[in-house]
Order: sequence, then structure tokens, then C-alpha cells
Amino acid sequence: MTSHESLTDTHPTEGIDPRFVFDFQTYDDPADESQRWSTWYDVDPLCRGPEPRPDWVVTSRGALDTELGVLKTGKEADVFLLERADPHAPDGGVVMAAKRYRGEDHRDFHRSAGYTDGRKIRNTRDQRALARKSAHGRAVAAGQWAMAEWESLKRLWSLGLSVPYPVQLDGTELLMEWVTVDGETAPRLAQTRPERELLASYFDQVRDFMAELARQGMVHGDLSAYNILAAGERLVVIDLPQVIDLVANPSGGDFLLRDCTNVCRWFRARGLEVDEQVLLGELLAHAF
Repeated sequence: MTSHESLTDTHPTEGIDPRFVFDFQTYDDPADESQRWSTWYDVDPLCRGPEPRPDWVVTSRGALDTELGVLKTGKEADVFLLERADPHAPDGGVVMAAKRYRGEDHRDFHRSAGYTDGRKIRNTRDQRALARKSAHGRAVAAGQWAMAEWESLKRLWSLGLSVPYPVQLDGTELLMEWVTVDGETAPRLAQTRPERELLASYFDQVRDFMAELARQGMVHGDLSAYNILAAGERLVVIDLPQVIDLVANPSGGDFLLRDCTNVCRWFRARGLEVDEQVLLGELLAHAF
């Protein structure tokens, strides 16, 4: 170092192998009770959404999750709006739907049992707890329903079907795409009054959705105009924890007929001539 150079003229990383040099930013702990650090890296990699992931999915380790309020309450689960954003990149934030399942004591047990026929539980302790309906059993049941919807969403998304993108699963909390129209939650199909041309297009979309499920040996199990969202001209099917195996479930055919009946009844009431028995025949032809 010459006499006119000072210590401040020397770069702090000078002479250090560049492989050991990195930039970092500091983050303050959340000060608001409605915030938490992103749980993206807290969950198992298998509990993160399927690839290719949409560009809007936030994976930053410095991101914060902020509660924005309740979107919907129900017997099985409550749905909240949750914003995930990195304070150093706020423009890249996203608002998601956070579905949080309740315990089995908040649902109709007999209805649940019909959907779970044919499902297997590997852990014998959990199986006994479910049978006794103990506190542990109720917790296991809630986790099972969350996992069932998670697996259904992943599978259907990967098949290219119109369902919300599943972002992650953390215990009984399922984060997924918030389906919107002009920045607001998309209305349920039951809330819409589409013109005849759009009505026919909607029915075609529902029929194609059900046909692909049948080809995969699956039945929605609770399909109606109340769990289909109308995102403009595109329909998005939601509420998928009860998806059943058409063959393994002894009532698979009955559930399929009920889905057909619910769907056709709604479209018929709006002037579209459709028949549940005809639809059922088409779907069974795809399944077998």
C-alpha cells in the first residue's frame, strides 16, 4: 500500500475467493400479529406445488405472510385471504386463498364415512383413533381431508384441468390460487345468469371436466353450481377434498349419478335441455 492510499480505498472482498462472496439483505422480524414468516421452506418439498410453477408463486425466504381476512366459512373449513410478499420486492407479492380445515367434530360423520370408503390408512394408531373419534382421531381426520384435497388438486392441475393451483400444504392449512375476476373473488356459478351461448359453453366445460375425471377413475363427489367458480368465460372447479375412486368406493356410481343430477338440474332450470341419465352414460363410457 502506498503512502497516499488508505484502508478505506481497499474493497473488503479484495483477495477473497469469489466463490465465498455473496450479497445479503437484513429483514426485521414481523411486528404485526397478523404477519408471519413465509412457511414455504418449512414444509416438505412434496408439500409444495407441482412444477412448472406459475410465475406468481413467491418462494423468497424473506417473504412475509399477512392475514387479510376471512373469505368464506364452512362446516369443514374456513377460507382466508393471505398475502405473501418479500418486503424488499413488494411488487412481486401475491394474494392466495388459505383453506384451514377443522376437526371431525365439526362435520357430519356419516357423510364423511361415505366419502372415505375405500381409502386406506397406513398408521394403525391413527386408524384406531379415527374409529374412537378421540381428540387425536379428529386431528388425524382434519389432516386427512386437507391431504386429500391437496393430492386431488395436484393431480388435476397436472392433468391440465381447471382447478386452483395448489401452492403448498402445511398440516391442515392448504394454500392455493385465489381465483378472481377484476380483482374480486370470482362468483360461484350458482350466482350467475349467463346468456344462452355462454350457458352452453359452461355446460360443455363441466361435462369435459367430469369426463376427464371419469377417464382417471375419479368422481368429484359433491359437484354442483355452488362449488364451481365463473372466472369470466372460464369455469374453475373448487372444493375437492371428497374426490373418490369410482371403482374402489362402493358408492362410486351413486356419487357420479348425484353429480350428474346436480349439474343437469341447474342448467335445465336456466333453459338448457340436458339430461342426467344421458350425461351419466357418457361418463361411464369414458370410465370403462
